[in-house]
Amino acid sequence: MEYCIIAINIIAFILYGIDKLNAMRNAMRVPEKTLLALALAGGSAGALAAVYIFRHKTKKRLFTILLPLFLILHLSLLAYLAL
Repeated sequence: MEYCIIAINIIAFILYGIDKLNAMRNAMRVPEKTLLALALAGGSAGALAAVYIFRHKTKKRLFTILLPLFLILHLSLLAYLAL
């Protein structure tokens, strides 16, 4: 289970980076629904890290609100399962 969470966070981080690179090159972008779905599916830490490291999607209110909420949700779930 831990490996799946690590993998989805790495995938989310990489896809956010690819989307930023494609945005700078005016190339085909990763859909926002895909980026948010990855974050919701467990990749919120990787997505949030990518947002700050790549400075990507920082002006999109949807991302600035949902990504921290997803992270809080995931950490709460993790704490609940640990007890």
